[in-house]
Amino acid sequence: KSHHNVGGLPEKMGFQLVEPLRLLFKDEVRAIGEELGLPERIVWRQPFPGPGLAIRIIGEITRERVDILQRADAILQDEIKKAGLYRELWQCFCILPVIRSVGVQGDERTYAYPIVIRAVTSDDAMTADWARLPYDLLERISNRIINEVPEVNRVVYDISSKPPSTIEWE
Repeated sequence: KSHHNVGGLPEKMGFQLVEPLRLLFKDEVRAIGEELGLPERIVWRQPFPGPGLAIRIIGEITRERVDILQRADAILQDEIKKAGLYRELWQCFCILPVIRSVGVQGDERTYAYPIVIRAVTSDDAMTADWARLPYDLLERISNRIINEVPEVNRVVYDISSKPPSTIEWE
């Protein structure tokens, strides 16, 4: 993907770059981290794309849209951790598409953003399967996002595997 690991390194850095884990996959790095006794929050942290949240916002990237995505994603992460599923998932995150959808909140019609939830399981990220999250958990996540993020009126769940899809949308 052209957006991952962009930029490269300067030709002259003034030091020698040492990358002892460069050829290892995430599961191998985690095994080493556990053997070294590193904290669980470091060893089991989910992968995060190099370009950051920008690739999880489809369309124009604005401060408002970043804020919407961050609030929705914080709710998702909170509920996944409360359910004890964080370590079982390779990745779990929200995507903010460019479209808006019609909804009704209270007695008023709304025209707001949908949020897409993407949760996958994998051993190495070469292939991934969509996570079969419990329906009651998905319901809690959806209700919280819609009630706590007023710019959102719909939550959908991506049930695509890799391949043919990729884990990230962009």
